[in-house]
This record gives sequence, C-alpha cells and structure tokens, in this order.
Amino acid sequence: MADSTFKKYNPNRAADWNYGGAKWKLSRSKIDFFIECPRCFYLDNKLGTKRPGFPSFNLNIAVDELFKKEFDVHRTASSVHPLCAKYQVDAVPFAHSDLDAWRDPFVGIMHRDPATDLLVSGGVDDIWQKPDGSLIIVDYKATSKAGSIVELGDSPWELQYTRQLGIYRWLLEMNGFTVDELGYLVYANASKDVDAFDDVLTFETTLVPVTTDTTWILTTLADIKATLESPALPAIGPHCEYCPYREAAGKKLQAIHKAQHVKA
Repeated sequence: MADSTFKKYNPNRAADWNYGGAKWKLSRSKIDFFIECPRCFYLDNKLGTKRPGFPSFNLNIAVDELFKKEFDVHRTASSVHPLCAKYQVDAVPFAHSDLDAWRDPFVGIMHRDPATDLLVSGGVDDIWQKPDGSLIIVDYKATSKAGSIVELGDSPWELQYTRQLGIYRWLLEMNGFTVDELGYLVYANASKDVDAFDDVLTFETTLVPVTTDTTWILTTLADIKATLESPALPAIGPHCEYCPYREAAGKKLQAIHKAQHVKA
C-alpha cells in the first residue's frame, strides 16, 4: 500500500513560479543559488526544473522560533535583551507593523530594482533599533562546533551569511530605512562536551559581529537578469556537485540507450 504521507519529487514547476511568471520573485536564497551555480539557477528559475530538495533542519528551525519568542518579549517591552547588554550593543528589538510580513520567508522585505525590474525579497529573522533610530540587521544561527563562536571564518557557509545580512540591509535601505553597516548573528552553539544527552542540549549563545557589504548587489542583479534573458546555458559553478553528477549520469544513460538501440 502506498504511503500517503510521502511526497514524490516533482522536478517540474508550474509556469507561474518560473522567471516571467506572475508569482516569481528573486529571493535572497535564489541570489545565493545563482552565485553557487549559474547553470543550476538557470535550469531551476528559467526552465522550471527544480533541484532535488533535502529535509528541513528542524532543530535549527526550533531554535529560530524560540529566539523570536524571546526577543519578542523585549520588543513588546521596548527593553534591552541581556545578550545585547552583555555585548554592549545599545539597541532594542525593532517594533514595526510590517515585521511579521518581513519575517515570512514567502513574503519578506521587498524592493523592485528599477535597473533590472527584478522583484527582490528576503525574510529576516530580526531587526534591532539603536537610540538614533537606525536599524541593525540580525540573523539567528544554530550549530554544534568545538569552542566558542566569536567571529566568522571564510567557509562558503560563512561567506553566504555575510551576503545574507548585506541583502537584508540593502532591502531595508531601499525601503527608506537607515541601516548600520555592522550586523549581528545570534549564534547558538550546542555542546558535545557533556557526559550524556538526558533529553537536554546545552547551548552557548554568542553575538557575532558581521560587517555587511552591499556594493556587490547591483552588479549581481544585472548578471542575473542577463543570465535569465539569455537563450544560452550559463557556466557551471566551480564548486557545484549537481552539474558534474548530471553530466556523468547523462553520458552513462545515453551510452546504455545507444547500445540497446544498436542491438534492437
């Protein structure tokens, strides 16, 4: 008997959700997708063939939700969160009528770039406000690494986090807000240096400063627009694992098909 809870992978997206469709927009994650591999981005957004997905990081999602509830208490009270006090960040969680929409990954903060006509969006985790009214972009992260997390390195994931905060900053600025160049990651790091699980994960929460950069965004949007408008397949990303797999598998399947056709 078929499992009714199992959702079969469907590689083909409805046309409305592809580039040029009524529901398509350029999310923050799609921009990173393009940077990772222009060819996979093109196949996905222009031709409507989706990459296979992967399971959600449910523990990370749970940490995000709990952080939001925790900071919302201070948002309602206009009070300083203890983490900000500890790291001497003079700011309180920002209260705004559109915050729920900005946090929704399917809505987010939006701006239509006039040069490319691309509708760009990004769903933030949090925004803080300084006494002078300027805003600070904040994102929640959860992981499990040895040692304390006090700064970002240069791994692909960490470079992506820097771009992520930069896009959120740019989107807010395009909507008329003044945003501080320095953003923060609220990092929850689960310890493995305990004797047993006992239904408890012990986290160390640190505040990691991130200097945001928005200078790369407009040129990247122009590159994305040119790629989507071109009939030619773009280049493969240098670190893409999907394209080499697709090419190798295609060649082997074509060889088998050819051999069977010759026999027939």
